[in-house]
Amino acid sequence: MLVLLAGIFVVHIATVIMLFVSTIANVSRLPWIGHGFHLPQQQLALDTAGRWTRGQSLDLLQSILCVLTASLKAVQAFMILSIIFSVVALVLFIMQLFTLEKGKRFYMTGAVMLVCWMCILIAVSIYTARFTGKVVYSTNPHHGYCFILAWICFCFSFIIGILYLVLRKK
Repeated sequence: MLVLLAGIFVVHIATVIMLFVSTIANVSRLPWIGHGFHLPQQQLALDTAGRWTRGQSLDLLQSILCVLTASLKAVQAFMILSIIFSVVALVLFIMQLFTLEKGKRFYMTGAVMLVCWMCILIAVSIYTARFTGKVVYSTNPHHGYCFILAWICFCFSFIIGILYLVLRKK
């Protein structure tokens, strides 16, 4: 039982670290977030074939970037919420480990961890829906390690949340 608790604790700490890394590294993805978008001197727009051309109307480009900016802010907000819930679940687990009576379950910790799981699910879903193959200034679009870490955290937080609900203190 002690080995199982230690294993869950280690996986929980690894999940928190991966959430921090995926969120912090993804903040610098688009440098104009939060500072307003300033177009370069050579303005770009889409022609009818879908290629970027210079000097045409920028309405379409600005609307695309506005949607991407809002989507990325929503993703970052949900990832920050998932970090908060994961840390709260970790602190709650440590508190329940010392204060919970024998034979009781870690319901509160499991519930908070499943809320963390739901926040990761929402963030990754928004990111997948908005950014799959639609990276604006990239010739080789790919999701990168932040996206993969978020999916790993998604799996770990679900497994840990279910284990907390099933686990009894002995």
